[in-house]
Amino acid sequence: MFFDTRPKLSVHVMQTHETFACAQDESLLQGMLRLGRKGIPVGCVNGGCGVCKVHVIEGQCRPLGPISRAHVSATEEAHGFTLACRVAPVTAIQLEVVGKFEKPFRKGFTTSVNP
Repeated sequence: MFFDTRPKLSVHVMQTHETFACAQDESLLQGMLRLGRKGIPVGCVNGGCGVCKVHVIEGQCRPLGPISRAHVSATEEAHGFTLACRVAPVTAIQLEVVGKFEKPFRKGFTTSVNP
């Protein structure tokens, strides 16, 4: 049996009032997914889609890789916006999810057009 003994930091999602522990060597998104938590939308998990865009209200993160400027401008990044899949916590974090919590399309939903 494997026990994860890495030191962890607290990550709080403002909209859901959920808090989860995230290791300093994993992305905010990986930490949430590892614990089976919900809150940050999940997309491609490698910085290309922008679905996991968050605004870090309090705390500090370090980059794990490049952030697509198509989804986070340099100005936004300077004001705490980032992609949760591309940063790891350095301190405890409070964040707001920028995107929607629900996917725009629901399985089984169709629209019909009457001529």
